[in-house]
Amino acid sequence: MPVKVASEWLNSCSGCEIAILNLGETLLDLLPELDFVHIPVLMDHKHLGQLGDKEHMEIPKATVGLLSGGIRNEEHMEVALEMRKKCDILIALGTCATHGGIPALINSFGNDQLMDRYYTTESTDPKGGETAASKGCSPLLQRCYALDEKIDVDIYLPGCPPHPDHIAAAILALLKGETPELPFKSVCDTCPTIRKGKGDVKEIKRFVASPEFDPETPIDTMRCLLEQGYLCMGPVTRAGCSGATGEAPKCISARVPCRGCYGPVKQEGNQLLDMLNALASNGMDVRDLPDRANLLRFSGAHNRLVAKKERK
Repeated sequence: MPVKVASEWLNSCSGCEIAILNLGETLLDLLPELDFVHIPVLMDHKHLGQLGDKEHMEIPKATVGLLSGGIRNEEHMEVALEMRKKCDILIALGTCATHGGIPALINSFGNDQLMDRYYTTESTDPKGGETAASKGCSPLLQRCYALDEKIDVDIYLPGCPPHPDHIAAAILALLKGETPELPFKSVCDTCPTIRKGKGDVKEIKRFVASPEFDPETPIDTMRCLLEQGYLCMGPVTRAGCSGATGEAPKCISARVPCRGCYGPVKQEGNQLLDMLNALASNGMDVRDLPDRANLLRFSGAHNRLVAKKERK
């Protein structure tokens, strides 16, 4: 009997859902063993019934739930609770779900600042403009939450988006009744660039010029970008962006520093503190590092980023 699967997205861009579709032929091979009972990216299934005649949200019962995106408003919270209630195994799909992702950068600001800056219509009316909230949008929560701050999560599958190889591996493991085994290495552990050792990073340069490398030679002939003075998040970011291919990490392959999109190496890790420690251990004065908050550009949930007025 096919395994029933439900999928939903919350505060996210739908990139994780496209990653599911990017399974390609692997997805076609898996389809006979899967019964998608709710997956907006593939089929139409309304929360309140196809005719909108139900009073309460209803998602069909499923063995496996794939839930992407963080929780930012009351509607997200309602969907997340319903998915948790109806799914035996819930997978947090993507870095927005596991650590807040890019949307959690707003946690540096309060809701009033958010509405005033981004969602107030410019107006010459002395009474001011309309806001999105006044037009019937779901009320905002205090901040952007990762899933496990509000509901229980069984499996974490980070990535922006997760590589299709890992999505397939997780689904195949669950079909076999096994717990998925995902990589717990850092990007540095999978990076082929040349590293000479500690003590070489004295200052961080802005990435406004190409690093030193020979485009005619393989990536393993290029010196580590961090040692060249560029802020590469490889030491504190979980590997996985190249999937099971064995290739160099995607950003590094393009001769661009890792930006940290897979979140911390360990689920409970703090990319900001870990990166500052890594830089300090290389002899750098971290007080000279500009815009520290951006070290949490993909992992600002779990109270990592807090609105300034709330900081002590």
